[in-house]
Amino acid sequence: MAENQASLLLRKQLKDLSRNPVDGFSAGLVDDSNLFEWNVTIIGPPDTLYEGGYFTAIMSFPPNYPNSPPSVRFTSDMWHPNVYPDGRVCISILHAPGDDPNGYELASERWSPVHTCRWRQFF
Repeated sequence: MAENQASLLLRKQLKDLSRNPVDGFSAGLVDDSNLFEWNVTIIGPPDTLYEGGYFTAIMSFPPNYPNSPPSVRFTSDMWHPNVYPDGRVCISILHAPGDDPNGYELASERWSPVHTCRWRQFF
């Protein structure tokens, strides 16, 4: 069966991350048969409260990626104002594209299909 657009893009972005890593960030598949779920490791950046920390998360991509954003859930303990107690991350860039129905976020702050997995805006 031919790969769909999301699978092709995710394969390309994962390959790009392995060839051109983002400092303090790594990603790999949770299961080799599923391109839509990634293990993510983040090393706390210097000069922050998280410096030296080692944090793991699962990044899950929807079938219509990149038109809809991935979701991120930390699997390691994490205290951050944008992380719920169950590890789910709530930041504007992970919210569906377009206008915020509640009027709190600008459309420019939310997900856009031009974003990639290379973002590191969390910290």
